[in-house]
Amino acid sequence: MWHRIRSLIIKEMLAIWRDPKGRAVIVVPPLLQLVIFAFAMTMEVRNVDIAVLNLDTGSQGREVEAGIRGASAFDEVIQLQSVSQIQEAIDSQRVIAVVHIAPDFTRRIEAGQSADVQIILDGRKSNASQIVNSYLAAIISRVSAAAYSGGTTPDTIRIRHWYNPNLEYAWFTLPGLVATITLLTTIIVTALSVARERELGTFDQLLVSPLRPLEIVVGKSAPGLIFGYLHGTFFILVAIFGFKIPFAGSLLALYGSMFFYLLAVIGIGLFISAISATQQQAILGAFVFASPAVLLSGFMSPIENMPGWMQVATQINPLRHFLVVAQGVFLKDLPLADVARNTLPLVLIAMATLPAAAWLLRKKTS
Repeated sequence: MWHRIRSLIIKEMLAIWRDPKGRAVIVVPPLLQLVIFAFAMTMEVRNVDIAVLNLDTGSQGREVEAGIRGASAFDEVIQLQSVSQIQEAIDSQRVIAVVHIAPDFTRRIEAGQSADVQIILDGRKSNASQIVNSYLAAIISRVSAAAYSGGTTPDTIRIRHWYNPNLEYAWFTLPGLVATITLLTTIIVTALSVARERELGTFDQLLVSPLRPLEIVVGKSAPGLIFGYLHGTFFILVAIFGFKIPFAGSLLALYGSMFFYLLAVIGIGLFISAISATQQQAILGAFVFASPAVLLSGFMSPIENMPGWMQVATQINPLRHFLVVAQGVFLKDLPLADVARNTLPLVLIAMATLPAAAWLLRKKTS
């Protein structure tokens, strides 16, 4: 039996590598996704233009304006001269925000009274404008706190960002890519396996071979497992040595959880492959699954923000569970108990999807 399975695995690996389209699927998408996710897809806001209308002639107004001009997130800070220019600056999209400092800003601070600064945001860019608002609010609060406390920042609030002290977005993105890219690669490779046999007309030859359905499932699963581990290892190395992201946890725990994660994904991929007549259908089916899986994993937006019924539905998404393991092991040395707790759903998903794929394949072969 093992000799037959090994022969099928070798045959599958050669079929993938000798096919130019197969090589492209293995090599090109992961590299493109690395560049896009690591450099282009970021929640940080950089190089945006804002405007400042400073009607205060005192020192505190100048401190706020200087702080805004010195912020690295802003490219150009446009100086406005009157309130009437605010609407034109926002409507024409010259700036994403306007900071309006009132004439009595310094006087009210020196008198110990509450002093407000108005921030006008472009609501057409809702996400970016809210991030810019947080940047501006931090600058204004820092200047105001120093002024009220006699030139020193108060000690009552000290902010520390655990596991990502400098709030580097790549530290969040790259560990997530270990889970996301392995999902996309594994499910495409696995989904194409049986569909390729049908399209090339070799599926009937496979049926009359000495291989049993279980052996076919194992042989078809192995390439996805191999390529999944290869891509996962590649992104781990890129994150550690390319982006200098510290690896705080256990590599053994990460790879152990990845094994069951890949089995769960392979079961879904084989199920898609078994019901697909052509490779185009298989690729379409893989993306039909992969897109919602990424969106409902917590990688794009927090699961806590989703409706209650949708949070329950994400429990059947293998990416949701392994994403917690990948990011947790990478950044904060996730305890083995937590790794096991998030790996258990992957074991259950694999126990459901792999037998279902084997049953469907057996039905197709009978």
